[in-house]
Amino acid sequence: MIRFPVNDDRQFNNPDGFAMAFDPAWKECHRRGLLSGLNVDEQIEAVIKTVDDHPFIQSSPEQARQVAKFRVRLLDLSG
Repeated sequence: MIRFPVNDDRQFNNPDGFAMAFDPAWKECHRRGLLSGLNVDEQIEAVIKTVDDHPFIQSSPEQARQVAKFRVRLLDLSG
């Protein structure tokens, strides 16, 4: 198995790099209760605001939103 640094703070301007930032941001926002009372689209927007300095958000905001929606569905994060 290839190991990678868990605390690697590099950001890559691509969908995978964005997903690697979005997933922990989603979990942290839920942990803090920042997403309660919001529908899924509002939750996604709230999380995106926390990672809005990510290069993929800045260069491809619509694609980043599509990736976020896919991640939420794929990992059943909304449920």
